[in-house]
Amino acid sequence: MKIILAFDSFKGSLTSLEVADSFEKALQIYLPHCNIHKVCIADGGEGTVDALVENLEGEYIEIPVCDPLGRTITARYGYIENSRTAVIEMAAASGLPLLQPHEYNPLKTSTYGTGEMIAHALRLGCCNFLIGIGGSATNDGGMGMLSALGYKFLDKEGNILPCNGEMLSKIVHIDSSQAMSQLHHATFTVACDVNNPLYGPNGAAHIFAPQKGADSKMVELLDNGLRNYARVINSYKGGNIDTVPGSGAAGGLGAGFKAILNARLVRGIEMVLDAIDFDRLIADSTWVITGEGCIDRQTLMGKAPAGILHRAHSRGIKTIAIGGKVEWCDELRHSHFTAIQAITPPDMPLDVALQPSVARNNIMRTAEYLAQTLLQK
Repeated sequence: MKIILAFDSFKGSLTSLEVADSFEKALQIYLPHCNIHKVCIADGGEGTVDALVENLEGEYIEIPVCDPLGRTITARYGYIENSRTAVIEMAAASGLPLLQPHEYNPLKTSTYGTGEMIAHALRLGCCNFLIGIGGSATNDGGMGMLSALGYKFLDKEGNILPCNGEMLSKIVHIDSSQAMSQLHHATFTVACDVNNPLYGPNGAAHIFAPQKGADSKMVELLDNGLRNYARVINSYKGGNIDTVPGSGAAGGLGAGFKAILNARLVRGIEMVLDAIDFDRLIADSTWVITGEGCIDRQTLMGKAPAGILHRAHSRGIKTIAIGGKVEWCDELRHSHFTAIQAITPPDMPLDVALQPSVARNNIMRTAEYLAQTLLQK
């Protein structure tokens, strides 16, 4: 019997690999002859670099880059030498957690540091890019990222503009004459789990900028700037970025990737599963066991366990989900999971359950229960 263990991290408690290690430890006691295969999983957000570096036997690269406000910090990305692949989380350079709350200001923040990571990887010889864009502090449409790659954004006098959300409304031309030549041979796959357009009531500014410090006036300025940005991009590329689902992700960074760098925007879990060749890994499996910190209605809306369930169920492989807690709903009850199991006793306080040692014990107890009741059938 072959069992695949493919967990997302239990955020605030255990990493993907730590969850799998604890589950494996119990299974080896109760199912000593089964073949257990652990797979680090992430859904395109935090932990994606770690998961892909672990699965693809890569390494980490650390470089100095600009944070969202232009200060020098150290950021890390993943490098897979044999496939010349870079795995980048934009939040490592341009994420909201890099700022103090009083510094939140999407008029001033920039994705320049994300571009610096891409530029470094291009110079290293990477031609395949897997990029997660969640957790941004920015609303610059990718101006900063593209600027670090050699693109210039010009105003009506031909002056080069600073690259932040405040400047979106002033762009009249994009100059690509000095863009890095390596970009001609690079492909970008971007993890994007939202369908928001670039601008409008459901666009980047109205939906996401308030989380990044924008008041109502700033939201209108940013939205109008993104409208102008779309007009310039459409003129420059001859397309229509306005209606592309996901172009509003990460403050319009999705639009910069899609329109200028010809990126594919895909669900984060699909990017990860494709990158690790998950379909091949599970081909001869009896069970797949997955999970995340909380199993609820959101789980089935493109999160890691749902992506894993889809791949496994389509191949007739039974799938179990575990979570720190389970919030039952009709969608979960009618899903294709063979079983869904909470690891935490209902009377255990959350602050206790999140303690790593407690979580490990709860996972092992759950693995013991499943081994005795389901996995041997």
